[in-house]
Amino acid sequence: MARLLVVVPSETDPPARLGEWLRAAGLELDERRLGTGDELPATLEGSDGLLVLGGPQSAMDDEQTSPELVGVRRLLTEALRDDVPTLAVCLGAQLLAEVGGGRVRKGVDGPEVGATLVAKRDAADSDPLFRPLPMTPDVIQFHHDEIAELPRGATLLASNPAYAHQAFRVGEHVYGLQFHIETTPEIVAEWAEQDVVGVAASPFDRETICARAAAVHPDLEEVWAPFAGRFADLVRSRARARAGAA
Repeated sequence: MARLLVVVPSETDPPARLGEWLRAAGLELDERRLGTGDELPATLEGSDGLLVLGGPQSAMDDEQTSPELVGVRRLLTEALRDDVPTLAVCLGAQLLAEVGGGRVRKGVDGPEVGATLVAKRDAADSDPLFRPLPMTPDVIQFHHDEIAELPRGATLLASNPAYAHQAFRVGEHVYGLQFHIETTPEIVAEWAEQDVVGVAASPFDRETICARAAAVHPDLEEVWAPFAGRFADLVRSRARARAGAA
């Protein structure tokens, strides 16, 4: 069975539904929850892919502020170097941009929060993961930092009017998503209650954010569960290649 290393930087953002979809697609998930003291492996040896989720930390945090992110950056750097199938979500995508030579900053237009849409760019039409998506898929946003510059050589796959760099690919198999696809309505409600990204500065109150998120989650599953399956195909392909080379 193909093995996916799952990095959970914060207990506030577990794999949730994305984890369920990936298991249903036949992957073995090796979850490392940094908030509970789990250690990260030194390398990706033994893993066929990498998933890095979000959290309240910032990609701009230094080693003293967020020491748990040091190992995450190391694994993302290795994934970029070796083109390991990778899906980096929100904070994960910002860390990916950073280690790839891009730039992250505090969002110039404030936090982006709640259910919204992103729009595929032309390059998505030739991407194996993004090509089957609808032109403007539903997503969940919850971030206060933005990816101001993409990694070197990255391909932009999705944008929206709020922040341009919503999804990108580096190489053939490394993907970053500024938005969330893994959430449940309960997770979004918890985020809104905790106000982790400055909900009060967004255009919507907590009740509106929660109601809209709950309404859109069935559409999220319809679109993004098959996307997770296509990502799992990449991981399985790497597992087969590694087995053949052994």
